[in-house]
Amino acid sequence: MAKAKSDGVAVSVLDKDGLGDFIKNLRKSGYQVFGPRRDNDAVIYDLIDGADDLPAGWGSEQKGGHYRLRQRDDGAWFGYGLGPQGWKRQLYPPRQKLFAATRTDGGGFTLAPPAPPAPPMAFIGVRACELAAIARQAKVFGDRDFADPGYQRRLADALIVAVQCGEALETCFCASMGTGPEVKSGFDIKLTEVIDNSHHVFVAEAGTPRGAKLLKAAKPASQADIKAAAQVVKNAETQQKHLDPAAARALATNPEHPRWDQVAARCLTCGNCTMVCPTCFCTTVEDVTDLKGDNAERWRKWDSCFTSDFSYIHGGAVRTETRSRYRQWITHKLSTWVDQFDETGCVGCGRCITWCPVGIDITEEAAVITGQGRI
Repeated sequence: MAKAKSDGVAVSVLDKDGLGDFIKNLRKSGYQVFGPRRDNDAVIYDLIDGADDLPAGWGSEQKGGHYRLRQRDDGAWFGYGLGPQGWKRQLYPPRQKLFAATRTDGGGFTLAPPAPPAPPMAFIGVRACELAAIARQAKVFGDRDFADPGYQRRLADALIVAVQCGEALETCFCASMGTGPEVKSGFDIKLTEVIDNSHHVFVAEAGTPRGAKLLKAAKPASQADIKAAAQVVKNAETQQKHLDPAAARALATNPEHPRWDQVAARCLTCGNCTMVCPTCFCTTVEDVTDLKGDNAERWRKWDSCFTSDFSYIHGGAVRTETRSRYRQWITHKLSTWVDQFDETGCVGCGRCITWCPVGIDITEEAAVITGQGRI
């Protein structure tokens, strides 16, 4: 039977059992399968064994400084919005060993061979804004003279199963940033969850030959399912926050705006915003040895421009005040990142708003400082 088509692309449909079998087959094929699962009163991205691990029937309430899971009445498998952290944890782990060395009898050191590559990963449930974040980090770690081979290998091997958003959270502003809610590129397979009473299916489109091969045995989608899937995405375009990216470019030209002092009075410099941001890439390097000095290791770890030591140069830190650290973060994210990479470092996911303990809103701060909002 010929596949149904939307805009020339073959469209398939999976029921709940079919998606469960799909995940099991990925594991049998040697993939480490990562997906959303409920843990410690949050939805996180972690290893899953099958569809039973997915957070069926759970949604989330998110606003400034607030995250709570809530039960849904429709049984949606992907109705939770966004988890606290994106897929950066899998592609760019928070802690990575760069090398290990052992002292030899002659007084020198020998380097330990690198660990063998981990099995390829499959990501289930990647949102449009998260795909944009992955693409931005791929540029950071690949478009310069010294590419990060670990990141590039992990991304090249990864199978990405995207999921379209059916609703927006209070903190979402991906439409303003041009990164969503519709999934347009960067995926192997794109899913849209369609729920109509007892009819609960996942409309699937392949984005790569690898994805098409995996969907080869799936049933063709009906025109009704294709139409319903298109409506799902339209629902997510409404009630989003707004940020003007063009206006935000002026942030770097307002270093003495009084708003910097006002936001500094609230900011705890905890670094939550940088830890949950899917595009932040700052790190520090730590050398450790055992007590005898016979074994040494070098580790790369996530760091944050909100820590006082991050800007340390011989003699002291450059950014000693909270206002200067917050200013560094937001101006880089929305303004000077464009000078480096020809696009902003923000994808509009809103995580920095949700996970800021005092609810500082990046869209509000940018609007006020650039003259688009009220002081």
